[in-house]
Amino acid sequence: MPDSNIVRLPTEKYGVGQPVPRQEDPTLLRGQGRYTDDMNLPGQAYAAVVRSTMAHGHLRGIDTETARAMPGVLMVLTADDLTDYGPMKCAVPMKNRDGSGIAIPPRPSLATGRVRFVGDPIAVVVAETATQARDAAEAVMPDIDALPAVTSSREAAAKDAPLLFDEVDTNIALDFHHGDAAAVQAAFDSAAHVARASLTNNRIVVAPMEPRAALASWDAAEERFTLRVGSQGVFGLRNQMADILKVEPKKLRILTGNVGGSFGMKASAYPEYVPILHAARVLGRPVKWTDDRSGAFVSDQHGRDHDIDAELALDGEGKFLAIRLTAWSNMGGYLATVGPMMATLNLVKNTPSLYATGLIEVSTLCVMTNTSPVSAYRGAGRPEGNYVMERLVEAAAKVTGIDALELRRRNQIAPTQIPFRAASGLDYDSGDFPAVLADALKAADWDGFAAREAESRRRGKLRGRGLGAYLEVTGPPAKEQGGIRFGADGTVTIITGTLDYGQGHWTPFAQVLCDRLGVPFEAVRLLQGDSDELVAGGGTGGSKSIMASGAAIIEASVKVVEKGRAAAAMLLEAAEVDIEFANGRFSIAGTDRGIGIMDLSAAKLPDGTKVDLDVRHVFDEAPSAFPNGCHVAEVEVDPDTGTVAVVRYTMANDFGVVVNPLLVAGQAHGGVVQGIGQALFERTVYDETGQFLTGSFMDYALPRANDVPSFDIVFHSVPATTNPLGAKGCGEAGCAGSLPSVMNALNDALRRAGAAEVNMPATPEVVWRALVDAKAA
Repeated sequence: MPDSNIVRLPTEKYGVGQPVPRQEDPTLLRGQGRYTDDMNLPGQAYAAVVRSTMAHGHLRGIDTETARAMPGVLMVLTADDLTDYGPMKCAVPMKNRDGSGIAIPPRPSLATGRVRFVGDPIAVVVAETATQARDAAEAVMPDIDALPAVTSSREAAAKDAPLLFDEVDTNIALDFHHGDAAAVQAAFDSAAHVARASLTNNRIVVAPMEPRAALASWDAAEERFTLRVGSQGVFGLRNQMADILKVEPKKLRILTGNVGGSFGMKASAYPEYVPILHAARVLGRPVKWTDDRSGAFVSDQHGRDHDIDAELALDGEGKFLAIRLTAWSNMGGYLATVGPMMATLNLVKNTPSLYATGLIEVSTLCVMTNTSPVSAYRGAGRPEGNYVMERLVEAAAKVTGIDALELRRRNQIAPTQIPFRAASGLDYDSGDFPAVLADALKAADWDGFAAREAESRRRGKLRGRGLGAYLEVTGPPAKEQGGIRFGADGTVTIITGTLDYGQGHWTPFAQVLCDRLGVPFEAVRLLQGDSDELVAGGGTGGSKSIMASGAAIIEASVKVVEKGRAAAAMLLEAAEVDIEFANGRFSIAGTDRGIGIMDLSAAKLPDGTKVDLDVRHVFDEAPSAFPNGCHVAEVEVDPDTGTVAVVRYTMANDFGVVVNPLLVAGQAHGGVVQGIGQALFERTVYDETGQFLTGSFMDYALPRANDVPSFDIVFHSVPATTNPLGAKGCGEAGCAGSLPSVMNALNDALRRAGAAEVNMPATPEVVWRALVDAKAA
């Protein structure tokens, strides 16, 4: 029997590496979360947005008279009312292959002169009630002369395509090129084999649980805006919005409460925020706006949408010599803040993956179309790069006659080669890729597949297996705040510029603090959604939060201990050099005299002043890390209907130091499900006029719980050397491994039936047609 009198130290129960349940969950599960639409202010008015129902057209005028005269209407805003403010801007400073910059004009908050996609905001109605605002919005009559629309990036790049902007003579926003074209061509000229694949990375509707919403207010005395809004980081959003509003950042406060999902979509400023802030200032009262699901489908930034022609050069032994990618990336009707980044810079960084490929060349046209703007979506180019590489490996197996698994083994970077300079120019600092592959194959019972395939065949099903090895590059370096504040009520507050929009930051951040300072886990609080509290903050994105905030907390903890030693020395009447700190306690070396950190924080010094252990620290930055792993999927296909079921799924991951394995597994599960959704379910369709035909959950399918199997997950952790915690990030890796593993499994099943390969999204219709065509051939 265990000794019930044994007292466990906080670090033993709540320290780094422990599977501690999320502390946020009880509040959220009781329905006590506070999302943006839950926020209300006295005297608030309500806004409704008038959107274009045409994909492309000249905006000749807007008749607002009827709407203005309707009951409760306070104002109707158009672009003419917002001329004092700046536009939405692309924040990625990228150059064309000739050295020139992006030429596409910035985006106004409300359309002027032309509408460029269904959902483009034209006007905003503000009224006493939400119902009155919606009714009046329906009475606003825009006068639009329809123009030809183009929704495909390849078609929009053609010289005879309808142009979206009068100011430029092309729809190509960016002609991106990376790599030594001559060296790559030489590698292909000398290659014994060349593998090719034409791949579609289909457009995704982000569809978070919580639609976008915002509550704007204005303090006339301080001449200061406040915007309560869902975001991925209040510090960065404040700076974006201050630039658009043309005010100093201190004249704007951003507040974010609970956020019901984002996946990259809520990271940036949106045009609706400007008119409601303007209305709040003009009316002298708060203005609230909440989008509905129909509006979200056409106005939220979408994800992915790239066409990629990929090539891989190999020598006679199957060694990878060079990768060459030619891509068309759909930007939508306007350039989003980071719109061009995914199929350009991130494709370069992530496509080489964990293979010792010598060269890479990427040529990408970022093209404007009459569709919703496209921006970051879970992984933001990292799943795309890994998907391309793993599909190329499968194609290479066919042209070389070498088993795909053997090809991977021959080309993986060996542990003895690390640190390794990849073809992307990045330096991989850690990892054991062959061991992770071996772990995945063992956990997936790779060698037992034949028996499972035979059993499926007896039931009339086609079974296939697929492997998706991956290495992804986390978000770029950014400064991050790690403030620590000791409260008079016995709490310890972590202040951070990252922001939890579903990840569960509070718990792992508290674990890091508990591990370093030994403070009671239950005393830790998290302050993350108030721009007034921050002096820096990179926000949450790119799977870097635990690395950035964790490092900031570690460094801030060192400063707390330094301040604590000085205070403890005075209270214990000892020399500071003799004060030791361990397990949350300051003590005089060689004695039993000491004081706990929580008691110290509440104590007074001999001169009567209160002990101050508070720290306001900014972690400078750390390089990107390289999470990696191998996923193995097995699918069953019903040949009569084309329905695909993922029936078995195993993943081995190297996330470096895992702070909380329970939460990390949950993050991996979520990413895998979203990858399965993109591969098999999620299909966006525009017609020839640019109308969005899949604009609701009646037409757009998301995976449900019964569409996915239980997941088996194993960790093979090799600590990163580039950040104090040794972590590598995990939030988006599930997509990077699931896209290739699921599609490789499906195409394996189709190959066994003699059918041609298919692209994403592999809906039942697509799969059924492939099987029918195979029978007819």
